Amino acid sequence: MNEKRRGPGLRGRITLLATALVALVAALLLWLGWMLVDTAVTAPQLPAGTTIVVEGRSVKADKLAEVLRDSARFRVLVAGSIAFVCVVLATALLAWTFTGRVLKPLRDVTGSARRLSAESLGERISLRGPRDEVAELADTFDAMLDRLQATFNAQRQFVANASHELRTPLSVIRTELDVTLGDPDADAGELRRMAGVVRSATLRAGQLVEALLLLARTDGLGIGVLDRVDLAGVVDAAWRPIRADADGRRLRAVFHALPAPVVGDPALLERVAGNLLENAVRHNVDGGWIDVRTGYTAEWATLRVSSSGALVDPERVDELFESFRRGGVDRTAHSGTGLGLSIVRAVVLAHHGTVTAEAVPGGGLTVTVHLPAPGQ
Repeated sequence: MNEKRRGPGLRGRITLLATALVALVAALLLWLGWMLVDTAVTAPQLPAGTTIVVEGRSVKADKLAEVLRDSARFRVLVAGSIAFVCVVLATALLAWTFTGRVLKPLRDVTGSARRLSAESLGERISLRGPRDEVAELADTFDAMLDRLQATFNAQRQFVANASHELRTPLSVIRTELDVTLGDPDADAGELRRMAGVVRSATLRAGQLVEALLLLARTDGLGIGVLDRVDLAGVVDAAWRPIRADADGRRLRAVFHALPAPVVGDPALLERVAGNLLENAVRHNVDGGWIDVRTGYTAEWATLRVSSSGALVDPERVDELFESFRRGGVDRTAHSGTGLGLSIVRAVVLAHHGTVTAEAVPGGGLTVTVHLPAPGQ
């Protein structure tokens, strides 16, 4: 593969440009000085036939002015040529030196970019000095590295957690199959039991994969559909498939559903309400309560889901929005994927909203979603 011929670098081009400009100005000044000799040099009025010695030569009076002008032009040309060469060389040297110092941060940026990899994102330029365009470029590059490092770290953690979660149902499936197939006396009842366990593990893996795909879609591609949606209707649609589980656990659900119009993806917003309601049921206590409220102001549409449940450390509430966190405990629940609030946060941020959580005194959690009202 042929490499492109590399031309002079930025430092060389700036040096050549500065030197050429100074050389042009110096040449112009030299030419003007040479032309001004005609008017600047005059000869005194002497009697005709007078002879004067100029630089060792005898010159007639009528030729004196011409000789003086030629001598002055020659001296201007010699001295000017020497000065021209000195100025051009000094300009080239100074331009090369100062350009190198000015462009050093750019070389640092280039060197950092060449050394970067997924394993070495901790390096920063941290340029000190005057706040000029080069410093702004270095700061922008450092900020980009901060975002890249955060993204890579989150990706590593996410992949590690996802791998851990997927390993569990796959291990259950493999173990059940090995035990059942290894038992020559397994009857239909044993096979049915094994099939039920495998089905449950498969459903769990499918839920996790679906949640991962939804989260990736929201984080990567953003909102695909924009329609006018009422959060009160979204809550009603999301509650229907969950109501049987809530009734089975004797949960008292109270809904204060006021109109709350927003503009967004109906499927994603229903997933937000569904995840919040599923968490309220799944992490509740038998005989507990659930309080759901929707509302609307000039700026925001609000969805608030509160529920009883286990005690949640207020200092660890923000961690619940991280992937694979369940009630502040990492990957220990027997149901769910641990991605519910992560998906909620991703969807809400994609809709330019905010989501917060607060621990309920005595046990439980309140999650509040604010989405921009139509026209905001």
